[in-house]
Amino acid sequence: MTYGQREESSSFTDGRCDSYSSSYADMSGRVGDLSPKQNEILTEFRGRIEDILPNLPAQHDHYLLRWLRARSFNVQKAEVMIRKHVDFRKQMKIDSIISDFKPPEVIERYVSGGMCGYDRDGSPIWYDVIGPLDPKGLLLSATKQDFMKTKIRHTEMLHRECRRQTEKLGKNIEAITLIYDCEGLGLKHIWKPAVEAYGEILTMFEDNYPEGLKRVFLIKAPKMFPMAYNLIKHFLCEETRRKIIVLGSNWQEVLRKHIDPEQLPMAYGGTLTDPDGDPSCRTMIKYGGAVPRSYYVQDSVKVQYDSSVTISRGSVFQLEYDVTAASSLLRWQFASDGADIGFGVYRRTKDCSSKKTSDMQQVLPSERYNAHLVPEDSCLTCPEPGVYVLCFDNSYSILQSKRVSYNVELVPPSDGPMQSPRSRGDGRLQ
Repeated sequence: MTYGQREESSSFTDGRCDSYSSSYADMSGRVGDLSPKQNEILTEFRGRIEDILPNLPAQHDHYLLRWLRARSFNVQKAEVMIRKHVDFRKQMKIDSIISDFKPPEVIERYVSGGMCGYDRDGSPIWYDVIGPLDPKGLLLSATKQDFMKTKIRHTEMLHRECRRQTEKLGKNIEAITLIYDCEGLGLKHIWKPAVEAYGEILTMFEDNYPEGLKRVFLIKAPKMFPMAYNLIKHFLCEETRRKIIVLGSNWQEVLRKHIDPEQLPMAYGGTLTDPDGDPSCRTMIKYGGAVPRSYYVQDSVKVQYDSSVTISRGSVFQLEYDVTAASSLLRWQFASDGADIGFGVYRRTKDCSSKKTSDMQQVLPSERYNAHLVPEDSCLTCPEPGVYVLCFDNSYSILQSKRVSYNVELVPPSDGPMQSPRSRGDGRLQ
């Protein structure tokens, strides 16, 4: 992380982003600047992932080299990383997320930020405006998963803009400039559930969009910024932390060195305004605000749950459904008391009698849901018959039991009686 003109490097590394080895220190690892060894590794990498290339958003060398740089040209680690990304794209339906996913109204209206202009190299610029953000109001009004999908959608839109700039300028544009406006950063922004949710989003970025950031300009940082940064820095790999530049009182001057004034909003030291003269360019950058209580889910939705269970610390609770017909709809609603709860869906194969989810086929990856803030209500279409296992997971909690209230129903593909979750016996605590 760089402060003004003085550079400081954190010594923390977490394995998600490997430092370049000394043998590659004098090469950038980019097209046109590869050592003979790096060229060999690129060729090997392309061959090893030939089967998944059609499932990637790009197949050219520029794109593949991003994954190799993120793993210091360790071809095995890069292959594991990119194969996980292909699974991630399928699970999150990323190829159609821009057109098919519409964020909830509260997110559209009250999540701040936006794309506005291009830096002097032609890279898109994204603004994150922290001060007006109401983390607690947002997390009481929408699910953490909706925030994750929204951030993925924003990222995919930025990458689409990078591709357009590449075609327009005739040179490779693959990373964005991020301006982080920290004016108004306060205690409300370090609310524990908000920090945890933000950490999961940062981890998602690191794991699935390597080398997507060119630089991060952090402006108007208050005195409490170091404390806030310490809460989230362990989610960032060393290479990402090196790209964070904390600017001082001359921040407008520094921004103009990297961004033409015509591409920089007047509120940030440039000359760009909205068509109506707004210096903050609100048609491109959203400034959020306090979320009205009318959006709070727990204040407006009262769900009557049929069942409840207390899941001990370090334990899981499973419900089984015997799905006899493909395309049956499995729907669930649940809420937890006091803290989040893990939840995932699995299918037990015919030759599997084990109760361990590691021995089952994953249908919906297990995630931690803030169901103590916003009750979860979702469903899936069962792709094939079999025993489907809904797993509430509290194995990560070493101190706290969780009480979960839930409704589950199984709707057959055609008119017929709905099946009970106890069609295969009572739920099991493990």
